[in-house]
Amino acid sequence: MSKRAERASATAPPLYITMGEPAGIGPEIAVAAYRVLDGRVGRRALKLVGDPAVFRACGRVPAGALIDTGVRATCMPGKPSPRTAAAVTAAISHATQAAMRGEAAAIITAPIQKATLTEAGFAFPGHTEYLQHLTGARRAVMMLASARLRVVPQTIHIPLSDVPAQLNAGSIFETANIILAALQHDFGIAKPRLAVAGLNPHAGEAGTIGKEEKTVILPALRRLRTLGHHVLGPLSADTLFHDAARRHYDAALCMYHDQALIPIKTLSFWDGVNVTLGLPIVRTSPDHGTALDIAGKKKADMRSMIAAIRMAAAIAARRTKA
Repeated sequence: MSKRAERASATAPPLYITMGEPAGIGPEIAVAAYRVLDGRVGRRALKLVGDPAVFRACGRVPAGALIDTGVRATCMPGKPSPRTAAAVTAAISHATQAAMRGEAAAIITAPIQKATLTEAGFAFPGHTEYLQHLTGARRAVMMLASARLRVVPQTIHIPLSDVPAQLNAGSIFETANIILAALQHDFGIAKPRLAVAGLNPHAGEAGTIGKEEKTVILPALRRLRTLGHHVLGPLSADTLFHDAARRHYDAALCMYHDQALIPIKTLSFWDGVNVTLGLPIVRTSPDHGTALDIAGKKKADMRSMIAAIRMAAAIAARRTKA
């Protein structure tokens, strides 16, 4: 590396990787990815945020790569405990604050155990909502992305029976605008194309299998089109994700969790990435859970973590150039 490159590397804000659930595979895949990537992506160093002892238990990591939040997370692999909740949230909060100050270029969050955090009094459904709270963002949107597909669920962690009542034209319009802006600024697509799925089978079949496409979704799409956006839909979800269909759009907005996540996890289970749109910081995460059943057994696959790290670095680079 030339002296000029060394200086650029030294001044480039690093990428922060949070610990996640200490009893899960998060620390393990964070350390494994760190070692495979030799501690950096391009000129950005990788930093591991949380309880240093948890990371060291997963493999050798240079002391300079560890950021100690000062909150301990003593536990056994595969056995989550509410006692470690403070350490989990401290890592997320510390990394987020660093990114808000410009000290970190992006944060990559290892998976958390939502049920355990809830038991400890955590007041948020998941990472997305907590990050929205920490950053003061008006709205945060969860995207799952890979080289094959990008999807966004309009509704996330709610019962399927509650979905229709939660849908409204204003919220769909707002979500679509956030997606389109992210496709331009974070993914480098000059003229993004957005596909929007219907709620009902066959996108309502002209109102014979449900009215939400006509009364809720279509009004939002008409508003988007008047602004000049390339928006397709409402489309039948059963034919939206095959190879030929995916060539016609850059992201798909779906109406509920499984409508979005089943196709992305089928196509890109090992390299899908969770990206939070609408935040003032860059945040990505592996597109999988804590995998408590294999934690500590050296069976965890790091590919989604590596993909999340690389995507965070790419988005941070685009934002820096903007």
